[in-house]
Amino acid sequence: MEMSLEKYKGIHPGLILDRELKKRKLKKRPFALSLPEYTQTINDITKGRRNLTPEVSLKIDRALGLEEGTMYILQAYYTIKAEQLKEQINRHPDLNLFRKALFWDTDMNKLDWEKQYKPIITRIFERGDSGEKQAIIDFYGTEKVKEVIGSTSVSSKLALFRQNK
Repeated sequence: MEMSLEKYKGIHPGLILDRELKKRKLKKRPFALSLPEYTQTINDITKGRRNLTPEVSLKIDRALGLEEGTMYILQAYYTIKAEQLKEQINRHPDLNLFRKALFWDTDMNKLDWEKQYKPIITRIFERGDSGEKQAIIDFYGTEKVKEVIGSTSVSSKLALFRQNK
């Protein structure tokens, strides 16, 4: 199997292993026993429930005729991608600056502030007070806020906000 690692970046290596085993018409149990490794371990890896260890990845590389470290590199890419997603989800403004009534219908901690920026900005500028609006401007930047609400309405609202300060 010749792999271009670029197209597999961020995909759990177990899913790639599962695909490769099917392509070679190999069953998981005999494959696991040939490594030697527990059948449950290989099953969990191919279902994405368990990450690869360096030892298991080397055994898989050798059994499939891959360059040593290939599967572990895929594991590293997957782990990095998962961490980046976690950081993205955890990136949000100080939630204490917003009244809970603004987001009465959702858990503010579970909002994806990057993907859902349009409805968040719209809601804050429709219902928020000046402090909440300023927190959103500080978090997203004036350009992104202008993109969502329109440049004229943001400029006039910012002018009113600055006058009231």
